[in-house]
Amino acid sequence: MVNRQCKLNLSFSIGVNMLDKFGIAKRIAQELKDGYYVNLGIGIPTLVANYVPKGIEVILQSENGLLGIGPFPYEEEVDADLINAGKQTVTTTIGSSFFDSAMSFGMIRSGRVDLTVLGAMEVADNGDIANWKIPGKMVKGMGGAMDLVASAKHIIVAMQHVNKAGESKLLKQCSLPITGLGCVKKVVTELGVFDITSEGFVLLERAPGVSVEYIKSKTEGRLIANENAPEMLLD
Repeated sequence: MVNRQCKLNLSFSIGVNMLDKFGIAKRIAQELKDGYYVNLGIGIPTLVANYVPKGIEVILQSENGLLGIGPFPYEEEVDADLINAGKQTVTTTIGSSFFDSAMSFGMIRSGRVDLTVLGAMEVADNGDIANWKIPGKMVKGMGGAMDLVASAKHIIVAMQHVNKAGESKLLKQCSLPITGLGCVKKVVTELGVFDITSEGFVLLERAPGVSVEYIKSKTEGRLIANENAPEMLLD
């Protein structure tokens, strides 16, 4: 259970300010449009539910069978039977509905999801994504990610820019098993916001306090980075 009043912080590493996971989610929430049906994957994407902009109506869908996800609950609101795909307790919105996984994936495969927000271990500069196979670990299967990347109208990835060794996860070519080919349109990391085009990653915005040169040094894939790229506005 996570209190929905999540405080936005900047992480400090090697003299560089970087967004934490809440900051990444808050920036992605700015991409939501009125009337969107949105699927949130496990990990950082689930936090987007806490930051839906005021004044718009967005229906959040969870692949385990819930349409109408609300923010994370306060302690007194926790219901152990209400969970998202990441097995986190959630709240529901007025008019929410529950159904089985077959119905859920019927919605996804029939193209009724406007936007999917997914985590990833690697993204290539042509839009390939690898997010289901964890190196050196046993996994039960690829989950719903392959259906989501094949069917959603828009795909945004929420991920860390580098791995624990400090190596780039925005690559020329994915080294892990592929989830989907050429499907990712936008990536948001602790360092910036990137569009994916035929020419590679395009830096749209920098995280507060992060320089363009630092982003270049942490990006292996092709990168178009305007030296005047603006900082994200998160308030």
